Amino acid sequence: MNLNTLLSGIDVKASWVGLRYVKEDTDFRVVRDGNPEANARESKQGVMVEVLVDGQFAYYGTSKLDQAGIHNAARRAVEIAHAASRFSLHHFGTEARPVAKGKYRSAYQTALDAFSPGELSELLIKASRELKVSDKVVTTNAIARIVNTESHFVSSNGSDVEQQFMMVSADYAAIAQDGTVTQKRTDGGLLAKSYQSGMEVFNEADVLARCRNIGAEAVELLTAEECPTGKMDLVLAPDQMMLQIHESVGHALEIDRILGDERNYAGWSFVRMADFGKLQYGSKLMNITFDPTLTNQFASYAFDDGGLKAQKEFLIKEGLLLRGLGGMESQLRSGLKGVANFRASSWNRAPIDRMANLNLEPGDSSYDEIISSVDRGVFMTSNRSWSIDDYRNKFQFGCEYGKLIEDGKMTKTVKNPNYRAISNPFWRSLKMIGDKRTFKVYGTPFCGKGEPNQIIRVGHASPLCLFDNVEIFGGA
Repeated sequence: MNLNTLLSGIDVKASWVGLRYVKEDTDFRVVRDGNPEANARESKQGVMVEVLVDGQFAYYGTSKLDQAGIHNAARRAVEIAHAASRFSLHHFGTEARPVAKGKYRSAYQTALDAFSPGELSELLIKASRELKVSDKVVTTNAIARIVNTESHFVSSNGSDVEQQFMMVSADYAAIAQDGTVTQKRTDGGLLAKSYQSGMEVFNEADVLARCRNIGAEAVELLTAEECPTGKMDLVLAPDQMMLQIHESVGHALEIDRILGDERNYAGWSFVRMADFGKLQYGSKLMNITFDPTLTNQFASYAFDDGGLKAQKEFLIKEGLLLRGLGGMESQLRSGLKGVANFRASSWNRAPIDRMANLNLEPGDSSYDEIISSVDRGVFMTSNRSWSIDDYRNKFQFGCEYGKLIEDGKMTKTVKNPNYRAISNPFWRSLKMIGDKRTFKVYGTPFCGKGEPNQIIRVGHASPLCLFDNVEIFGGA
């Protein structure tokens, strides 16, 4: 299929026409208690036709990939644009679709065909068995998810972008039970080990060692004391910082949400357009970057789905809010500085403002320096539960595993650790931030937003962080 040939065969009255072809192959495997439970393979492909008519963008997707199918989709998109233009909020020009030319390909060490399907299944079976370190481990799960995506975008003003992504997610989980007490440990949170990578993610020695530790910690939690309640210092591991950044920074800074586009479904934001350049979002240690250029992070790419070139940008620098998460359309509507994050989850979805790689930059404190500075506090790792209001402001998060910190030392393991706060005061309480040695990369394939709903891939990286005087509590 030649996308440029299909584009040249479209004959409609439009200021601009774009074609975005996406082909995606997904392998999903689950082993439960040593037995294969799911072994699925899915393949989908199609083209989203985009047009600009009377200052209004409109879309029509099709899986009919011949000239007739593409032309019919373009004709239908033009009809939708005409109908929608009567209610448009902004009159767009072709500046909303900059000319983009280039290629991108995920970097990886070990190709997919290095493992046969049987070998991967056998590794997951071994992992599931390795998790069962005790008879008190009543359930084990090992999950592998491998997605290969090919994307090609061309437009009538000369864009031609080809991008290929290889995305690997893995998770290993153990549920332990003793009487009425049940505890669960995962590999950093559900599918938090998500990367643009190759089959090196499934290094057997590393996987089995992690599984033994996961199982042991699940059993350890059964007899652990309940997390204490009160205001005290909070040390968050990078895998929990992933969720903290995602919910209380990422969603809050999406410009379409700030403009009100998502308020009836995904919610609004406590951030207002007047806050940019003025709001002290966090302490001076807080530096949040949008960076889709990091090798191996889950949402790395060269161009967004509107053709805007991706580059690293500071959204928050030394705690000051500078820039929002908004693609070119939102930037034109709001007058705010944004980033290349206009993304669609598949060929049959229109792009909207989404997170990509959103990271907290490392500081200069070592792990030992952070822990030794705490008189009384709790270390928490691996997200278990989350709740945040529609304005991305008040939140309550729970973690799988905790450690009490007393007089600068890790002491007892505690179970059911939770904390609650309000976004800006919480980030302003950030008083120490880990160095590069504590900096770790994670991701999630499950970020939902939009109507119709779009589940998209997001990457987050963070060092170890210490927050002052946070409300911490226990309870199952």
